[in-house]
Amino acid sequence: SGFAVNNIGHGRPEIKEAVLAQLEKHLHLTVYGEYIQSPQVAYAEALSNALGNGLDSIYFTNSGAEATEGAMKLAKRATGRKELVSFNGAYHGSTQGALSLMGDERYKRAFRPLLPGVKHLPYGVFEALECIGCRTAAVFVECIQAESGYIVPPEGWLQALAWRCREMGALLVVDEAQTGFGRAGGQLFAFQSAGIQPDIVLMAKGIGGGMPLGAFAASKSLMDKLATNPILGHITTFGGHPLSCAAGLASLQIIQNEGLPQKVTRIGAIISEELSGLGKENIKGAGAMWSIETRDFTQTLHITQALEVLPEMGIILDWFLFNEKALRMAPPLTIEEESLRRALNQIKRELSV
Repeated sequence: SGFAVNNIGHGRPEIKEAVLAQLEKHLHLTVYGEYIQSPQVAYAEALSNALGNGLDSIYFTNSGAEATEGAMKLAKRATGRKELVSFNGAYHGSTQGALSLMGDERYKRAFRPLLPGVKHLPYGVFEALECIGCRTAAVFVECIQAESGYIVPPEGWLQALAWRCREMGALLVVDEAQTGFGRAGGQLFAFQSAGIQPDIVLMAKGIGGGMPLGAFAASKSLMDKLATNPILGHITTFGGHPLSCAAGLASLQIIQNEGLPQKVTRIGAIISEELSGLGKENIKGAGAMWSIETRDFTQTLHITQALEVLPEMGIILDWFLFNEKALRMAPPLTIEEESLRRALNQIKRELSV
């Protein structure tokens, strides 16, 4: 799926038709916000309805990292506070601000100094939530930590985090770049399945149906904090490009019409069943996002290269940014059961070599 981008697979005619129809009308007009553009409005309305619970203002960006940057600014502006909190093992993008939130020092030390006032806490640890205090502007979190190997937090931890943010007046920012658009299974977004209410939601990857797009969502009253003092407190030239919004809307409609978030629950059950012989401690994840632990990076690399060149079916796997001793499995949400089981059996064969 191209790191959770092509959630509905490759070559869907609906995406092509939507892009071509928009192509016949116009491409870029001007810096977005100065003219109302129907592709942006239509997709923003669909996203707002899908997110629910007052997340009725969508700010389109070019990527997930840009969505993170916008949310950081919005949180500081809205709360008047300076401290930002994220978690060890977190990934929210690689631009300077997003890099400051990154929870792995190996990728940061060459670019220091970064933003001050960023605190990192251990992921999934209840006691650590006490470190979120009255100076915290926002807490950034993934419902499933992606680049550490699809780490699912302990039951009740996300709910405890949401409660602590409310208690301290800090904004809760949920990053749905990889978990969103059905990939985590059950519902369209992972925060909905967890039963928590974020103040800001970050979206990327699967949002564009294969086209470059990102967004952050909030209530209109909160998003309006960026509108004045200064005017245009956050701005982008190409965010919400008409082609990307047309493709994204078509993709979202497919996901909803085909009930893919519910079907993903079945994908997760098959993966868990087929890989049960590896031991629960060696497989992690949920829905259509799973990791398999390997002996070392040498084995990880060998398996990814061996499976990629299979004559009968090339299987594209990868490892994780912060975990080279694990194989990343993120199939399209449309994968058929027979194909999935064949792929998993081939992976098991390679693991046994």
